Amino acid sequence: MSQARPLEGRSALVTGGGRGIGAAVARSLVEAGAAVTVSARSKDQIEAVATELREQGHQAFAVACDVAQPDQVQALYDEAKRLMGKVDILVNNAGIAASAPLARETLEQWNRIFAVNVTGVFLCSRAAIGDMVSEGWGRIVNVASVAGKAGAPYISTYVASKHAVVGFTRAVATEVAKKGVTVNAVCPGYVDTEMSDQTVGTITGKTGMAEKEARAVLENMSPQGRIFTSEEVAAQVLHLCMPLSAGVNGQSLVLDGGGFQA
Repeated sequence: MSQARPLEGRSALVTGGGRGIGAAVARSLVEAGAAVTVSARSKDQIEAVATELREQGHQAFAVACDVAQPDQVQALYDEAKRLMGKVDILVNNAGIAASAPLARETLEQWNRIFAVNVTGVFLCSRAAIGDMVSEGWGRIVNVASVAGKAGAPYISTYVASKHAVVGFTRAVATEVAKKGVTVNAVCPGYVDTEMSDQTVGTITGKTGMAEKEARAVLENMSPQGRIFTSEEVAAQVLHLCMPLSAGVNGQSLVLDGGGFQA
């Protein structure tokens, strides 16, 4: 391990790794020296990310998985261990969102969002935690949302799912506090990803606003008046994976320019 590559010799598994925040996290981890397996349902997307990283001289692999499916999650973890030898770092980034007034929310939508956003975090963490404890070192970082800290209209299911992730983070962090393993969450506001693009589309469709005006609505939710980048979120995730972050445990770091202060 060197100062330039503080995660050299470590291996990481990143879900939702085919684009946006997940791809940025994978890039930040390999640049810090870790081997990385990226996973998502779309094989083409994760293969593109892994190929890009390998062409830059990094150790990177792609394994397709739907994190809501227990058998697929176990197969993902087993394959990541086979490819890299171990999994020291787990970044639970896979997630989905939808918006609707509560009266129009469907049980199907509720179940699907919870299956990916909450059950997926549970299944992946459960698969990884035993080996981390046995090794005496591990990092789990859950990509939640500022919606895991406060409510907002028309996204009750998404808010509930991210609150669940924050609560799960705190509970598991306490469970493994003396085992050399840390469990934390990152809670960004709106990030410049396809998910935010979908929100802009919803606003334009319902209000008739121009796209620029709709994007300004999201920007103005932050005191800094902007949407954040995937690379900014990845930097926070990377920080929580560092050896010197061992004392940070059970925390939910907010990245929203100061809107939510805690």
